[in-house]
This record gives sequence, structure tokens and C-alpha cells, in this order.
Amino acid sequence: MCSLVFLLGIVGLISPAAEALDNGLALKPTMGWLHWERFMCNTDCDKDPDNCISERLFMQMADMMVKEGWKEAGYEYVCIDDCWPSHQRDAQGRLQADPIRFPGGLKKLADYVHSKGLKLGIYADVGKQTCAGYPGSLGYYETDAQTFADWDVDLLKFDGCYMDKTLLGEGYMNMSKALNKTGRHILYSCEWPLYEWPLRQPNYTAIRETCNHWRNFNDVYDSWSSVKSILTWTASHQDIITPSAGPGGWNDPDMLVIGNFGLSHNQQESQMALWAIMAAPLLMSNDLRDICPRSKALLQNRDIIAINQDPLGKQGSLTAKVNDFEVWERPLSGKRLAIAIINTREIGGPRVFNIEEAPGWKVCEPQCMVSQILPQYKTNVQTYQNTKVSVNPSGTALFIISPISNLMRFKKRHFEDTVKHKPTIIL
Repeated sequence: MCSLVFLLGIVGLISPAAEALDNGLALKPTMGWLHWERFMCNTDCDKDPDNCISERLFMQMADMMVKEGWKEAGYEYVCIDDCWPSHQRDAQGRLQADPIRFPGGLKKLADYVHSKGLKLGIYADVGKQTCAGYPGSLGYYETDAQTFADWDVDLLKFDGCYMDKTLLGEGYMNMSKALNKTGRHILYSCEWPLYEWPLRQPNYTAIRETCNHWRNFNDVYDSWSSVKSILTWTASHQDIITPSAGPGGWNDPDMLVIGNFGLSHNQQESQMALWAIMAAPLLMSNDLRDICPRSKALLQNRDIIAINQDPLGKQGSLTAKVNDFEVWERPLSGKRLAIAIINTREIGGPRVFNIEEAPGWKVCEPQCMVSQILPQYKTNVQTYQNTKVSVNPSGTALFIISPISNLMRFKKRHFEDTVKHKPTIIL
């Protein structure tokens, strides 16, 4: 940000992901926008009407997602985080939106988002209060699940504050059952392992059977040190968490902070590339009304998104550390491999990495087709030996490689299909 036999052996040893939550959702990593990192708990709409947590903010983001190509690129969820509710439940014990900041209510907002061809996400907490002190769902799991279904909500982010940590699993499972009981397909985003790791190693089989994706580590901040800490934690726990990821359930390293203030462009490229390698949900937290063109182009890069959304559904991992470079690799469909090479130094200028030192590069013996995605796109045939790439400090080079033999088979099939379906020309 080893040999071919060894690489394939490692892939073969990774057992298929445990049975996923049976709601038919998140067959590929979720893509969308989430308010928290950029807008946090700003509730002062008198002083800051453009940036406070209100229905106006989410309607504007929905408008921008359609107008500026985000929906077309694959981003489909507009997600509310904490600080949306009233501080009191209604007379029937139901959550209710703050009446001043959400005067139309959440059902009206959901209808508006749906009218744009998008989906609405909402936030709640497994405990007695949310992290910001609003009403939690403890004791109200079925009531809240039905309320969200009645509002036509499409995703629930379920936090873990103010909860007896020994009861976390039970709480998350009970809300999962309550959501399914409503009959509405609501994607379920959990923070169960994040809150359980301080006590013990979480049961990822149970988590995958309960949730569609799950946070493992600290909240992301708008800083390179924060992004690095998430990558470091993920790499040090990858043998535990990676096997649980796959269609229907994903490890969530938290939001993309691309387009904000804290990351250089090289660091933004590194976050985007590594979130793709990790098969992570791509949930942006930025201001889509005011984002620089380079950040926008990076977030909408179809080639990086295609890696993230690859149908094989295998999470990548750290495979090598060489002279202050890290190599992360992810198996892709069609026997292809995505390789990200991060220059972890934050001093000096660009440095050269010999790609032969990437374990997966062995598939290029004698030759392979290489598509370099970052820092700029180019495609060519490469031999196994003497291939080098220059990587900027804290930057990443991202590649997709495919053995030539696979490519030749594809071309042969394509030619045969073309001949088979060639239209008859009548003179």
C-alpha cells in the first residue's frame, strides 16, 4: 500500500468460507456512501445547515450519486450513521427521527432515495444507547427491526456501544433474526468482532452466519497513520479473518476517506488499492458535492472496482515484505491474480521494486499478460525475469496478471464464438 506450487497450495488450504447469512444480500462487497467520518455528529443545522445530519444532506448526496456517475460506477447505498434519532422513543416505543432535522421522517427519505434508484442505510446500536448517546436497541430488537422494515430501509449498521460485552453475540444474533423475521431484505452490517476482540478471539463462523459484513478494528480517521494501522492489524490477523470472507459476508476495514483532507494522492491510491485487494465494502465518507477530480476519478476507477467486486469472492492477503515494500495479493476469477505493491517508506523519492520478489509473479514464467492499474493504466506482455516497477513513498502499484496460456485459451474461445454467431450476409 515462492513458487507457483506454493501459492496454489496456500489457496487450496484455505477452506471455503463458512455458511453465510441466508438473506441473499452482499454477494459482492457493498458499495455506497456513509456519513460518519466526514460529517460525524454535527446536529447544529442553525449554524451549519449544509453539513449537519439532516434529510437535506442525504437527499443531496443521493442527487450527487446519480448526477456525478457514482451510481453508474456501482455505489448504491446512501447510509445514515449515528445522531439521526430523537432522544426519545414515541408512545409505542418506536425509534423516531429528529423532527427538526428530518421533518419528513425516514420513510419519506427512503422513498426519495429509492426514486433515484439507490438504497437507504440506517444506524442503530445493540446496547442501551448509541455511541453518541441516542436510544439503543437493547430490549427493542424486534420493534426496531420492524420499524426499519416499515420505513423501507435497505441496510442496518449495528454498533456495539453500551452493551455487556459477554452478551454481544446474543444481541447481534437476536437482531439478525428480527431483521429476517420482518420479511424485508435488509443488509446487516455488524461491529460484533470489533467489540469482542478485547475479550477473546471472536467466533467468525457464527459472525458470518449472522452478519453480511463486520468491523474488526478501530474506526478509520482521515490520516495515513490510521489507514496504516488498519492494514497492519489486518495483516497480523489475516489467518484468522480471511477464511471467513466470501459472497454474503465480508470483513469491513471501515470507510474510504478518499477525497477529504488527510491523505496525499499516493496514499489515497494505496487505500483504494488495498480495500480492493481485501474485498472490503467500499463505503465512502466524503463530501460528494465538493470532491477533487483526481479523487473522484480514483473512486470511480472501473478497473479497481472490478477487482473489489470480482465474482470469485476471495479476500487477498499480505504475502511478502521486502526492503520496506509490502506485497498484497488476491486471487481473481479466470485464474488471474491482483498484486498490490506498497512502498511503506515515507521519506525520499520513488523506489524500484523487482516484481520477481512478489510470490504470485511466478505465474509469469515464461510470460504473462500484465495490466497495470495504478499509478497509471497500461497493458503489455511481460516475461518472468527483470521486470521492475517504480513506487512513490506511501504509494502503491497495482497489477492484474494472467498467464499467457489462460489468455490464449480465452482468445480461442472468443474466436470460436465469433465464428459460430457470425451473421449471414446476403448479397
